[in-house]
Amino acid sequence: MSAKTTASAPVPAPVPPTEAGQAPAEAVSPLIRGVAVLRQLTEAGGTMSLSALERTTGLARSTVDRITATLTRMGYVRLDGRDAILTPHVMELGNAYLAALRLPALLSTHADRLADELDESVSLAVADRDGIRFIHQATRRRAMSLSFRIGDLLPAERTAPGQLFATEWTDEEWQAWRARRTRDPHNRDFPTVPPPPQNAWSDEDFARRTARAAAENCALDDQLIEPGLVAVSVPVRDPRTARIACVANVVSHTSRHTSADLRETLLPRLRLAVAAMEEDLRRAPQPEPGPPPAGLATWTGASKQELGREFIESLARGLTVLAAFDEGRAELTLTEVAKATGLARATARRALITYEHLGLVTPTPHRAFALTPQVLSLGFPPLSRTSLPRIATPHLTTLTDTIQETTSLAVLTERRDEIQYTARAAATHVMSVDIAVGTRLPASSTALGRLLLTGPTAAAAAGSYALVDEEPEQGVRAIAVPIHDRNGQVIAALNAATHVARRTAEECVHDILPALLSTASHIETDLHTAARFTQVPLT
Repeated sequence: MSAKTTASAPVPAPVPPTEAGQAPAEAVSPLIRGVAVLRQLTEAGGTMSLSALERTTGLARSTVDRITATLTRMGYVRLDGRDAILTPHVMELGNAYLAALRLPALLSTHADRLADELDESVSLAVADRDGIRFIHQATRRRAMSLSFRIGDLLPAERTAPGQLFATEWTDEEWQAWRARRTRDPHNRDFPTVPPPPQNAWSDEDFARRTARAAAENCALDDQLIEPGLVAVSVPVRDPRTARIACVANVVSHTSRHTSADLRETLLPRLRLAVAAMEEDLRRAPQPEPGPPPAGLATWTGASKQELGREFIESLARGLTVLAAFDEGRAELTLTEVAKATGLARATARRALITYEHLGLVTPTPHRAFALTPQVLSLGFPPLSRTSLPRIATPHLTTLTDTIQETTSLAVLTERRDEIQYTARAAATHVMSVDIAVGTRLPASSTALGRLLLTGPTAAAAAGSYALVDEEPEQGVRAIAVPIHDRNGQVIAALNAATHVARRTAEECVHDILPALLSTASHIETDLHTAARFTQVPLT
């Protein structure tokens, strides 16, 4: 294993693909095209028609069809009619970057605590060339809320964190920034931010703000993104190098704080939180790498045999390279990548060459490779604020189609004496169970509620379920199974409901229970992937 780090050491900024020129001769063309499709789906919010993908990527429709078929086989995309939709499983790519970085795991508790104390949104950001990307968000629920998500890319000149990162730019990086400003004055390369105002600031203005940030070791955003939004930032420095590892950022709006007020009232508390973050970075032990994933790509041959020409094996194999990185595996040599994925060295090498061209990996001084923040552009932002009902609904639809019974997801209310239905897929019977999402029922009289009331230990047993007959409604028979979070705690329940004349209790256990348990497992897999570095609401 190559050198280990607490926070990723600064590495040369990768050249964005739009400026990288022609791809190297050894680059994998299907991998380049697959990444382009994932990026387009991400910018579109996670859903895009196949015809729109054809139009925006410039790829032939047959190529788009093959790429989406391959991504569907990998579990990164699902097809709904003519639409391609990103699934939570694609978040494993962004998770690999965040785990290797380690900063969210080490610092997010401090950010969350600060957000609670200040009652303001707090985020952590890292540099991505001449922009910034968020790696953690602790948001406040208000009518005036922030739309930025983990993984979103913002231009440095329009953010407080960007001013701080610019204090460490080289002359070449300043030149690259000025070239981008000339080429893209309206920030079209940053779709998450509105265009700058007509009287936008000059290059010299950003240079002055950067110089002030360097002198004061903090930066202010006084409505740079849009009118009303203000923020204050402080750098979190790597204790080994004294360079900026990430930036802690407190965001508010002018009805609550002016920029001057942020400096006077919130900045002192932010500095204390950053000092605690830096102390945690100093004390954090070096990560012990777990056993590397073995043979990530071994299933691709079988998929090629089954799907034939519709499965692009080089795309699937290439994407497994990104998933080889993790905590304790922040930097991997070519040999380590090949061993972790089960790929031949030549195949792994071509994938790494492709990713370096695309800006997704960068070489390190230790003759290894590291992921860059651009990996977050592959599906992470639109899914970083997903909810359990959104995760579960496609699985409920598939389950209902399979067993031909209405299925539902429910959670306990805060009072814990009622359940609330949060997702549902209705079967097409003349006589069927009709309970709308949002309905509340007494927990003690439903299969869902009885399961949730048994407590996390009893309900966590393998194959556990609850079955009720004609409660709370005559003629209704229901069977439910638990849904567990990443810690094994029961947080929700999944059920199927039928009429007593359609299935006996024994038939429910024999015919429906296995499908319920399988669906619960699929929901949990998606939930655990999505919740590794994000908060997933239950409703």
